[in-house]
Amino acid sequence: MKNLKGTLILLLTALIWGTAFVAQTSASGSISAFTFNATRSLLASVFLFLFVLLRAKIAKEKKPLFTKQTLLAGVICGVPLFIATNLQQYGIELYPAGTAASGRAGFLTATYVIMIALYTLLKTRRFRPLILFATLLCMTGMYLLCLSGGFGGIYIGDVLILLCALAFAVYILLVDVYGTVESVKVSCIQFATAGILSFICMLLFESPTLGSLTAAWFPICYAGILSSGVAYTLQMVGQKYAEPVIATIVMSLEAVFAALSGWLILSEQLKGRDLLGCVLVFASVLLAQLPERDHS
Repeated sequence: MKNLKGTLILLLTALIWGTAFVAQTSASGSISAFTFNATRSLLASVFLFLFVLLRAKIAKEKKPLFTKQTLLAGVICGVPLFIATNLQQYGIELYPAGTAASGRAGFLTATYVIMIALYTLLKTRRFRPLILFATLLCMTGMYLLCLSGGFGGIYIGDVLILLCALAFAVYILLVDVYGTVESVKVSCIQFATAGILSFICMLLFESPTLGSLTAAWFPICYAGILSSGVAYTLQMVGQKYAEPVIATIVMSLEAVFAALSGWLILSEQLKGRDLLGCVLVFASVLLAQLPERDHS
């Protein structure tokens, strides 16, 4: 029941992330990675700060808004989030034309499911066969959904996306440890951290203009408030109730929702293998919810 509660929250998280894919893709045509992630992260932090402040005023809290523990947890979670999001964006930008960049990036990012499964296996020396099967089923579905033309070759973008997946795996594990207490406050600080680091890199490596920011205002707001401020906070709440391996399998539904939203909103076509991939990923999520059989 505990895993099921976490699954439902993480399901909503994946839905928001998936539907935000269109906004993120459109923004990449106007502004560079550090600029996009700086603005979306700082916007998310401000949004969450106002929420924390309003909630404290309604509850008439007299204690400080942020404790040292909350600040430290937010910074610890924010650093790998900064690394992951920027590696992903730059990896996509470095793909040559005609390489199905979004599909390759989606599949390679989803390899954090395997990374966390292997980490759990090495750490605990115990792994449920059903979860192992669900993990493999999830990756098979992701392959069918994201890579209709296969890999074809290895690009520098692939390397960056794999490093991004590793950073996301570290981030998810850190959220499991630090992000489950005062989730909204930790999320606020993590986005402030990621936003400040991205802003510094933006000043060093990019030259954004007011016109480019104005052109991408809607994707920035959508990704900042809904995808970042709301969804990443829901992720922290969901991980209170779901173990990391199950959480990653559920969050991989982001790719499924991205495909379905593209079909519904942008009239993109879904082929038979795409639909099969969606079904397999959904099946892996359902399998991961089955209780462990007691062999005692």
